[in-house]
Amino acid sequence: MASSPNNEIALKFSLFQVYKDARVELFRPRSKKIPPSNDPVTGVQSKDVIISSEPRVSARIFLPRLKTPVRKLPLLLYIHGGGFSMLSAFSPVYHKFCNHVASEADFIVVSVEYGLFPARPIPACYEDSWAVLRWVASHVNGNGRDPWLNDRADFGKVFIGGDSAGGNISHNVAFRVGSTGLPRGVKVVGVVLVHPFFGGTMDGEMWMYMCPTNSGLNDPRLNPGTEDLARLGCERMLIFVAEEDCLTVVAKNYCESGWKGTVELFESEKEKHSFHLVDLDADNALKLRHKFVSFLRQDLFSLI
Repeated sequence: MASSPNNEIALKFSLFQVYKDARVELFRPRSKKIPPSNDPVTGVQSKDVIISSEPRVSARIFLPRLKTPVRKLPLLLYIHGGGFSMLSAFSPVYHKFCNHVASEADFIVVSVEYGLFPARPIPACYEDSWAVLRWVASHVNGNGRDPWLNDRADFGKVFIGGDSAGGNISHNVAFRVGSTGLPRGVKVVGVVLVHPFFGGTMDGEMWMYMCPTNSGLNDPRLNPGTEDLARLGCERMLIFVAEEDCLTVVAKNYCESGWKGTVELFESEKEKHSFHLVDLDADNALKLRHKFVSFLRQDLFSLI
């Protein structure tokens, strides 16, 4: 018996397939979500905030245990991965990762919940993440909507970080900081890209399908050029790669593209893409997180 026309596949990518009737089927299920909490082990508190209702944009804020004397804390805007189509700031693995970073670095962490393909195609992820950073920056004078940020955040020490798709989004947010700027008193010091996704692999075509308004494989959001890197709104950058990750080559090319700031590369041998999220307590995952935290803390000490 012939298959129904509605079940005929028109396009197939690594993360999803598209049927001839335009339906999209993701190969992996959406991640489950967990609520914010007060962690009795680390002392980190977390809560969810709504940035906008239409479109729906939200974030989870992590506040580390307050030490005496109480001081202002640096802030990390974290952007999760998942191929622009899966996972969440509220996924168990990202909740735990951000909890650890907040505790170990003594940072406020704002984890972005952005719109996912196919419900909200790219560039929703870029616009949502930029909206969250702008919302965070609106607290610089102490009169924003969130008391944790009003009272505890040091806006002169802001960092941006993300993994995989979130690394790509982090780059684009940093580019926007350099191009558009943030309110006076808000300074992005550094950016951390963990196994970032950029053009140059077979998944470039997939990104183009997910972003209907693309300008081809040389779209600067996918494949940034030297002129784009020159406008990054930060002073220094840390880039993580994994030896057995197909994205390592393009990430190394990014490192060597001639950016005028300080860039450091950290490679995990015999590891695959996003290995550090499979087991957060594995040896190499702990080494990665230690380096991540050290980069944040190093900048903090250099600014005191």
